[in-house]
Amino acid sequence: MSSANPPEEKIPHHVAIIMDGNGRWARARGKPRHAGHRAGVEAVRRVIEACGNRGVKVLSLFAFSSENWRRPETEVKMLMELFFTALNREIRRLVKGNVRLRIIGDLGAFSDKLQELIREGERATAGNDGLLLQVFANYGGRWDITQAARRLASQVQAGVLDPAQIDEERLAGALSFAGVPDPDLLIRTAGEQRISNFMLWQCAYTELYFTDVLWPDFDEAALDAALADYAGRQRRFGRVLEPEDD
Repeated sequence: MSSANPPEEKIPHHVAIIMDGNGRWARARGKPRHAGHRAGVEAVRRVIEACGNRGVKVLSLFAFSSENWRRPETEVKMLMELFFTALNREIRRLVKGNVRLRIIGDLGAFSDKLQELIREGERATAGNDGLLLQVFANYGGRWDITQAARRLASQVQAGVLDPAQIDEERLAGALSFAGVPDPDLLIRTAGEQRISNFMLWQCAYTELYFTDVLWPDFDEAALDAALADYAGRQRRFGRVLEPEDD
């Protein structure tokens, strides 16, 4: 890490990224949309390595939202094929890089073949203790909260949970990746300034960073710009800082 990078204590523990702009990247170059998605996979590889090198402990990537099924059927099919191919190709690289993989979302909508590959990737990297890579596929923040509520409701119905015991901590424990610290920094590329149903509960106090860089062009310099911006912020979590803390 160069001297221009933030000190270790200013590096976010958990970085989340909404990867946006693949289609616009391809269109600007006169290429089909799938070329942008394939270029986006290369950006994923760069950012995984860069985050590991900079001391980030958790990297969460929004790969395919529950709303993305509304896209044209041919594009959805291509995205599923690309997801399978990329995952199959990257498992060995993740193992070698000491990266632990988790796929988060409603995975039952995927083919049996893809579901088995997901399980294989998670098994193969389960012993790694470096960067935790969470890839969100067929995921939505509202879905996450809904499935947590259903899980708790089932416990109430079974008589093992009193409704009065349901508080923020218990609800958080029923979410899809309980036990992982909430994101410190959420990055969205391609100029959009919304979180698009991504980790609605977990991003309550997350610092938001928006960049015009299209996802396939997102590189180490773009990541460092986001980390530098984060390092300059004061995280209050609803508190009023004392004068000496300003």
